[in-house]
Amino acid sequence: MTALLTRSDVLQALDVPVVLDALRAGFLQSGEIEPLRIRTDLPGPGTATALLPGVIAGIPAYTVKVNAKFPGATPALRGVVCLHDTTDGTLLALLDSSTITAWRTGLAAALATDALAPAGTVGIIGAGAQAAMTLAGLVALRRVDRLVVHDVVPERASEFLAQQGIPGVVVSSPQEVAAAAEVVVLATWSREPLLTAADVRPGSHLTTLGADEPGKVELSADLLTAARVIVDDRSLAAQMGALGNVGLAVDAAHATLTDVLNGVAAGRRSAEEVTVYAPVGLPWQDLAVAWPVYQASKGDFRTVDFLS
Repeated sequence: MTALLTRSDVLQALDVPVVLDALRAGFLQSGEIEPLRIRTDLPGPGTATALLPGVIAGIPAYTVKVNAKFPGATPALRGVVCLHDTTDGTLLALLDSSTITAWRTGLAAALATDALAPAGTVGIIGAGAQAAMTLAGLVALRRVDRLVVHDVVPERASEFLAQQGIPGVVVSSPQEVAAAAEVVVLATWSREPLLTAADVRPGSHLTTLGADEPGKVELSADLLTAARVIVDDRSLAAQMGALGNVGLAVDAAHATLTDVLNGVAAGRRSAEEVTVYAPVGLPWQDLAVAWPVYQASKGDFRTVDFLS
């Protein structure tokens, strides 16, 4: 029987520290299987993406994810994560991909931000669900005492700040965020640079989550060229991520997060260096959420028999 795990099922079973541990294990692995991220435009405003296979050493399952992304919809991401047994391909579960994707992206970003960023005020550009999940992961990893928040809808920024329970302020531009914060998280739909090299303080860190498809841009080419850029996958960052979307090539990435966590490459090298984490998103990150959620939910989910 196949488990059906809705958004509420996933949220009820999700344990942030457990998922952070699974994500760390995934980043530490060598990545022997090439990640496939297949994307196509759809008629109208949407896109479709498939990510496969999601594999982490020691987990006896893999994931295949199929998403549709519609920026004007709520949620913007819709689809399923298929969790399969690695021994015989049995479909163990179907999980809501919007929830899985949002949490794995946010918590992976938190893990990277904690590894690369200095201590200090955290700035948020784009006060949506993705930023909230990144902040939830970061709070689990380090102390966060102050926030600076900006959103194109000021009321949304104010509501975001009120929900976090952390002292802070709402500001009117991305530049004000960068001027006031040592750590900046960008999670927007922008197709134009929100920050340039001139906007960023020496020694700061930026995590850019919005540039995960062709055409999406949050940081300018001159900022990325001047900073030390860490990615989750070099090829994807150049094909459809923060680098390629502003005309930069693979060599603009100085290291992967796997290199940094394994000690193969340095993350932050000095107090004055500007660092950037620019992920696209890898298939195994879906498994880092789906597997512990599936394990925690056993006995509490609905099932369906696809052979009946």
